[in-house]
Amino acid sequence: MTTPVKILYLGSSSGTSLDRASALRRLGHDVTHIDPRKLLPKTVWVERITWRIGGQLLAPLLLRALPTKMPQHYDLCFVDSGDWVTPKVINRLRQFATRVINYNIDDPLGPRDVARFAAYRMSLAYYDLCVVMRPQNIAEARALGARRVMRVNRCADEISHSPRTLSQEDQAQWAADVLFVGTWFPERGPFLLDLVRRGVPLTIRGANWPKAPEWSDLKVHWKGGELQAEEYAKAIQCAKVNLGLLSKGNRDLHTTRSLEIPALGGLLCAERTVEHSAMYIEGQEALFWADEEECASACSQALRDPELSQRIAAAGLKRIHDNGDFNEKTMQTIIEYALDAA
Repeated sequence: MTTPVKILYLGSSSGTSLDRASALRRLGHDVTHIDPRKLLPKTVWVERITWRIGGQLLAPLLLRALPTKMPQHYDLCFVDSGDWVTPKVINRLRQFATRVINYNIDDPLGPRDVARFAAYRMSLAYYDLCVVMRPQNIAEARALGARRVMRVNRCADEISHSPRTLSQEDQAQWAADVLFVGTWFPERGPFLLDLVRRGVPLTIRGANWPKAPEWSDLKVHWKGGELQAEEYAKAIQCAKVNLGLLSKGNRDLHTTRSLEIPALGGLLCAERTVEHSAMYIEGQEALFWADEEECASACSQALRDPELSQRIAAAGLKRIHDNGDFNEKTMQTIIEYALDAA
């Protein structure tokens, strides 16, 4: 294991970004965490500009808000996502840290969020290491000048995604037969509506679902918006089947749900992909499907045979621990690679 190092962490102080910062601390590293969003104006226009035009327009505000001095020098600056980080911001960060790396859990080089990641794309050549999630991102990043590129799987977190002890009240509040937790995207509405019409007892939780053209048919199945950490964990654990849908615009072959659901002891029922099939044995550690019909059939089978479903969920939990797709192992691998001489 690498000797603990000093890390300047530039990333959100919530969600999976916070999980990664916490994992670095659990590994013994000295972490100073700066949330760049908290350095920008408290207005929804920040997000609107970022998503519609590009975060590079807000980079001057971030640059002015960043400290000009730090109490210590850091071995590494870990930029999580980097929506507002331009070459000039990286140059400022280099005043505080020997190396500056980027980790992006999304698909910043894909077709879906082009404006949002404009700053990221113009900055690739300035990072010492870029960590990506998709095989095609490697060549795409290098084509834009990235010097070193590393691909990793997404991760569950050892603490945030560990099974909870559930009370009877938890079970009553969060019980579901078939659960999907996630934001609305255009391809998801028709898919879930098809499951409903095939008789799948569906519960939906997540943001933006009232935007769905299928909302009039789906709203009775929607039980609320985005879930916070404890709510999310309990909802997954209390569901008999958890759907793992991919974002086509994000070119997903697996998502964080692919790891978080089994880590929480839930039964994963996800689209059959090369990456899912590499993670879990189909029918023994997770359920896979290719279309709505096969998905509905898998859900029905799981609900008819709860003992088999529980065995598959338990095997999935064991498999993710055997695979090691958790934050601490992945963060340590990244830090060691980043500090290794190029």
